[in-house]
Amino acid sequence: MKYFKQFGIILTVSFLGELLHALIPLPVPASIYGLVLMLAALITGLIPLDRVREAGSFLIEIMPMMFIPAAVGLLDSWSVLRPVLLPVLIITAATTVLVMAVSGRVTQSVIRLEKRKKK
Repeated sequence: MKYFKQFGIILTVSFLGELLHALIPLPVPASIYGLVLMLAALITGLIPLDRVREAGSFLIEIMPMMFIPAAVGLLDSWSVLRPVLLPVLIITAATTVLVMAVSGRVTQSVIRLEKRKKK
């Protein structure tokens, strides 16, 4: 029963993200609205982490399986993707390296700040 409640909370926040997407005329996916809402709710304590921890951990564990439908969709779109494959691969590689570099720098900065606070 605990998992149903936790999934219910996550689904409710996702639904609110869908509502925001329908109401706000910005080119932002509904899932991003939902993630921002969940982050705000967790930071403010509106939703305590313990109320969604197990369901969130489960969703993270099965995340790789969620990419299978997207991969199958790419296979179906091969005729459209084939002419632009090289630029897509270059952009994907460049943005992956960029995201890794920025994430590493941010992580290093946070670690340094925490060390300074402890001293």
